[in-house]
Order: sequence, then structure tokens, then C-alpha cells
Amino acid sequence: MGYQSNIFASNLRSKKTKNIGVLVPRLNSNFQSSVIAGMEKVANNAGFNLIISQSLENFEKECSNVESLFKSRVDGLLVSMAKNSNGTKHFDRFFNKGIPVIFFDRVADCDICTGVVIDNFNASYQATNHLLEQGCKRIVHVLGNTEINIYAERLKGYKNALTEHNISYDQTLIIIMDLGEDAGEFIVDQILGMETLPDGLFVSNDACAASCIKHLKLHNIRVPEDIAVVGFNNDPISRLVEPNITTVNYPGYEMGEIAMRNLINHLEGKDENTLSTTKKITLRSELLVRASSLKNN
Repeated sequence: MGYQSNIFASNLRSKKTKNIGVLVPRLNSNFQSSVIAGMEKVANNAGFNLIISQSLENFEKECSNVESLFKSRVDGLLVSMAKNSNGTKHFDRFFNKGIPVIFFDRVADCDICTGVVIDNFNASYQATNHLLEQGCKRIVHVLGNTEINIYAERLKGYKNALTEHNISYDQTLIIIMDLGEDAGEFIVDQILGMETLPDGLFVSNDACAASCIKHLKLHNIRVPEDIAVVGFNNDPISRLVEPNITTVNYPGYEMGEIAMRNLINHLEGKDENTLSTTKKITLRSELLVRASSLKNN
């Protein structure tokens, strides 16, 4: 007879839209793409749709997107926060209405928030410790804004590894900046301007680490013989550059699956725990040792 159900009327009756909002800092990120792929798989199997938006690392746009997703009546929200995000007040509409919110990767410092993360402290400790075991004494650490929890934890892990090897922390070896492919030239210029050339480089992003290797080579600095390099994320580029980059495997796809599964279980009443209490889900990461850091073959 050509009958078609009215999905909007059905949603009004059930008070459910079967839509889940996803808010990420940037879509043009291998890591975030992997996370969203994991989310999509779980959501699709459970009959949910995703509404995806990006904050472009801007707090004002993050607030605007949160408001738009609330007005779209999403059943739940998954969020990785912008680098300059300021608190969680802009999520109060969700909290007050009892709409579940789960943070992943960059999580909120919030007593009523649930977060899915990796152990960034331990991942950074392992990466730094590996460079120290290769004989490095002066390790430059390049990372993003330390007001973001993941970078603050990585800096702590870096410091802890130095302390265990009786090496003093040197603030001049810390470079804080936006981590992009175009950052390599600036970072290498900073390194070349140091009074004593470092022998190790730990970068919190593989694309940025690859860019650094490129510019180090342009200045006839050998990797790893002169400067050993470690990246982070296990992005495809880490296996395409020469030498292949030692990196921390960040399980983005698994993170997306777990965050989405926890949210849907809560929506469907399968999770006995409530998301209104503090809860952190920590995933395992792994240091993948490759040629870029092997001074001692």
C-alpha cells in the first residue's frame, strides 16, 4: 500500500530518538577517525545513529555544538574536549535532564563524569624509559597544552622516568605547542638553538614526530644515531616514514567501542552502575619499538 512509518511521531511517543551525539576536537585526525569507527560499529549493531560534530579545538564552538546536540534531543553524548575547554558547565543541561554523557581521551575534571582513557602516565613513562635505556641523557619532550589531562599525565610520566634514572628535570627541554605536521620545522629550529644538542626526542603525536624526522634529516642529523625519536598514537604514518617510528599504540577503535557500549548499556538499562557517579575506564596501551629509537641494536 506504500505505507511509511513516521519516525518523528514514533520518537515523540517513545521519547527516544535513537540518535547519539559525538563531539570531537577535529575530524581530520587518524586517532579520532579510528574512535568514531569503533563507535559506529557498536551503535549500528544496536540500532542507533550518530550525529557527529567537531569543536575545531575552540571552546566557544564546543559550547555551541553541545547546545545544538541538546536541542536535537540526542539520547546520549560522547565527548572529547577541546584543548581550551573551560569546565563542564555547558553540559549542565544534559546532567540536569539525566541524559548520559561519557567523555573519552580528553576527559573532564568532574565529580559526576565518566571517562574512557588510557594510562597516559604509564605510556609516557615507558616511552621515556625506553629512550633512557638506549643511552639518551637529554630528551626533548614535545606535547600539547598541559592544562589538558592527557598531556599533564604524560609530562608526569616523563618526569618520573627521569627521576628513576637520576637525571634532573630540565624545563628548557620541554616544548609545548600545537601538534601538527607543520610543527616539525619549528621544533627542529628550537632543538638546533639549544646550547647542547639533545640525544632523544619524545613527541606526543606521530605526524609531528614524522615531520621532525624529516627536518632533522635536512640538517644532516641522523635518526636514531644522533637523536632517537619516539612518537605517540601508532598512526599509519609511523610505519611509512624511514626509519619507522617507535610509538605508543593508542587503541582508538577499542576506545570508541567501549565508550559507545557503556553508553548504550546505560540507555537500555543493562548497566547496573549509574553514570552519575565517578567512574573511569582505563585501557591498556603498548610501546611499539621500531628503528627510530634503537641506538643500541
